[in-house]
Amino acid sequence: MIRSALLLAVRKPWRIPALLGAAWAFRARGWWRRAPFLPLPPAGYLRWRNETAYGDPDAVVPPEPFERFVVWSAHMRSWMRG
Repeated sequence: MIRSALLLAVRKPWRIPALLGAAWAFRARGWWRRAPFLPLPPAGYLRWRNETAYGDPDAVVPPEPFERFVVWSAHMRSWMRG
């Protein structure tokens, strides 16, 4: 999923704010207490998301569905803020 995010950021830099919002929304609790001290989602959560979406915890997320999810989640977070 990290690879998909990096590819999306390079291909479509105008999506970077949505990517950052998604990364922040899915960050691990207490991320500042553990190396590498980055607000990344827990590996177990990413594996679960892949397994429920694609039937394989090690699946490579296709670029188009990943982009749709990032844009949708940005719209949802914006809508929830009012």
